[in-house]
Amino acid sequence: MRYYLIAGEASGDLHGSLLIRSLKERDPKAEFRFIGGDLMIKESRMSPFRPISKFSFMGFLEVAKNLPAIFRNLREVCSDVIAYKPDALILIDFPGFNLRIAAKVHPKGIPIYFFISPKVWAWNSKRVLKIKRDINHMLVIFPFEVDFYKKWGMDVDYVGNPLMDTIHPFQVKEEKEPGPKLGSQEKPLIALLPGSRKQEIEKILPVMLEMVPVFPEYEFILAGAPGFKREYYEPYIEQYGVKLVFGQTYLLLSQSSLALVTSGTATLETALLHIPQVVLYKTSGLSYEIGKWVIRVPYISLVNLIMESPVVKELIQKDCNPSRLREEILKILPGQLAREKMLDQYRVLQDRVGGPGASIKAAELIFTYMHQDGK
Repeated sequence: MRYYLIAGEASGDLHGSLLIRSLKERDPKAEFRFIGGDLMIKESRMSPFRPISKFSFMGFLEVAKNLPAIFRNLREVCSDVIAYKPDALILIDFPGFNLRIAAKVHPKGIPIYFFISPKVWAWNSKRVLKIKRDINHMLVIFPFEVDFYKKWGMDVDYVGNPLMDTIHPFQVKEEKEPGPKLGSQEKPLIALLPGSRKQEIEKILPVMLEMVPVFPEYEFILAGAPGFKREYYEPYIEQYGVKLVFGQTYLLLSQSSLALVTSGTATLETALLHIPQVVLYKTSGLSYEIGKWVIRVPYISLVNLIMESPVVKELIQKDCNPSRLREEILKILPGQLAREKMLDQYRVLQDRVGGPGASIKAAELIFTYMHQDGK
């Protein structure tokens, strides 16, 4: 079978790599073509049609500035998918781009599977009508999404959260093989996760770094994002003496006392590893104002959205500043009541998310549906 996968972000690259692995186990003769990053490249042993670095635009203003490049990517990827004629087109999250691809490709008769639903429950719910029209099968990762889609007359498959497939080994700490120590071991660690997009890093990392001299009793380590090189981060970190690591985010989190995390998938990853955190988010003023009008959810972090309560503190826009960040860090240091309360809520969150196996189940469903649909 021929599979075409499209992932436009670092988290999608991770999920895509796990899906490729699971599909290869069920279909040894599988052929792949994809939009993705380093992890999908490693798993497939192939080069992508386009790397995810060509798709990383954040915020309404930033997207508007890069519309020519975005539309060019849409045209070229759409043409490549149609020319490849896959037995299955698998779209992984990244809804702004992927739903447009689906609208163009679906009339060509190519079966389309969407893995990780667009957050239609957060804003613009009418997108479900386009999903019903263009997507053959939707594979969702949150239990509440099943009921949401049912209200729109659409049956979807709940597979669990694919993050657990990679996080689980770090939750179950092996005494025989504890893994390398990332810090000096002289001080407890604070992990810095400033995001995977340039706009995020530029606005949020400087705020995080101002905490280094404020908490000299801690060692700060920065998790570098895929697609960026050490040289990019050095102007930010050289004056602070902060260590930079790549490809070791889970190991870093598992060894940290707490974390400062840019809003996104990383907030859920941090919580599932049971690491107290402060969530930060900052974008351009215009993008923020537009976002307030169109996004209809009370929280920005996945942790709070799933729990439907403010489990982790969110410092958004004007609150994303060194003074407020210091206040929130003090509340979740070891021995603080707020820290213990957060960890208790993490255990409830874990029960809601479930265990590992989402990528395996997703691959099984895709493989089954392909044969049921006559492919």
